Amino acid sequence: MYSYFNYRNFTFFLDEQKQEFVINKGIFNKTQLTVQLDKIQQVNINQNLLQKIIGIYGLKVDTAGSEGKEVSIKAIDEEIANNLREHLLSRKSISNKETYTEKTATFQEDIPFLKVSLSTLFKVGLTSNYGSTIALLLAFIYPVFDNAKEFLKAFDMDKGQVENAVESLFTLFSIGILIAAFLFLILAINVIRTFVKYFEFHISKHKHSLLISHGLLAKKNTLLSPNKVQITSYDQNYFQKKMNLLNMNLKQASSGEAKKGKDLESNNLQIPGCNPTERDELIKMIMGDIPAKGKLFIPNWRFLNLPIFFRVVFPVGIFFILWAYISELNPYYPAAIIYFLLAVPMIYISYKRHQLTVNKEFIIKRSGIWDIKHSLLFPHKIQAITTFQYPWHKSVDVGHVNLHTAAGIIHFKYGNYTEIKKLVNYWLYQIESGSEEWM
Repeated sequence: MYSYFNYRNFTFFLDEQKQEFVINKGIFNKTQLTVQLDKIQQVNINQNLLQKIIGIYGLKVDTAGSEGKEVSIKAIDEEIANNLREHLLSRKSISNKETYTEKTATFQEDIPFLKVSLSTLFKVGLTSNYGSTIALLLAFIYPVFDNAKEFLKAFDMDKGQVENAVESLFTLFSIGILIAAFLFLILAINVIRTFVKYFEFHISKHKHSLLISHGLLAKKNTLLSPNKVQITSYDQNYFQKKMNLLNMNLKQASSGEAKKGKDLESNNLQIPGCNPTERDELIKMIMGDIPAKGKLFIPNWRFLNLPIFFRVVFPVGIFFILWAYISELNPYYPAAIIYFLLAVPMIYISYKRHQLTVNKEFIIKRSGIWDIKHSLLFPHKIQAITTFQYPWHKSVDVGHVNLHTAAGIIHFKYGNYTEIKKLVNYWLYQIESGSEEWM
């Protein structure tokens, strides 16, 4: 009964005169939610497996200041879904059905300018997201191992069989074969996850918005206004560079810590498997032009000090102190040496790739160790600037700057503090004297 009356009292409509999307809901406590069309930054038309079977869609409307989704409608038919998608970001209300049919036909005729093929998805699955897949795999293996022990213990069958089975693997197979099997499993999971999430991924331009569609089991259609994008970033690792592909990320305004998990992730639209030409076309559509070369700022060598001490010297030193007194640690000293030999070059690479490029119209931050990431930002998108300097760096004129945006923070560390203060004054001048809107 509650669900039925909740359904009967849930209504929504587009107000043509006020340019608002209005939702009425509630049984005992009536609520009217009004969303201005010019505040909408993203419209999602989703269809999971169950919704596909029933033949309905779910609609979510996102604004920058909302906790989660501003509007969520769980069950609407295809005609209403396309009608709302057509009008919410174009600031036009629904007129008559004849007008809707004509405009929808034009909408459906838009040709995708970026389409990711199955072969490209396969390459993306082989060359990205290693960390998340390893974490997912370990999170699955450990509970299985632990539950197997508990199951045998419950029936008084645990005589160390699980541990013995694991140890026997190292006697039956060489370490190399185990590593190869683990890598194969990681790549297989990566490829499957990529296919399921980004199947039939394509982007088309519709009026002043971008339509992004993808998904195998759960189909997702996102209508995005380019001027709502706060930070445009792309990253590429060694293998992707050889294959001439990269991944892009369009970061939109977030309401902060209120959004977590899927809601926070939905603010970052990921575009897998672009080539440089497609990347440049997307950057032109979002930022108006390809960023020209500007002045390059690099960090001071003191960038290396704290990471090397806290991530290398300190943990390795603690290990060898314990190693000297605990005999059980004696066989593991090669692992500490390998860690040292890997960590130091990685920190040095992160130092060399930590760069900031500034020209009249754009800010570009470069960073990364394996995946080289470039983050592009308009100065007028900056909402706050923080500069700070450690007391022991005053004599050498070294400092840091954080650029706060609605989509996150861009850090530049251990730069020349005098140059940083000049940059901050220039950015503040651009923000105060410019007329561009950040949203």
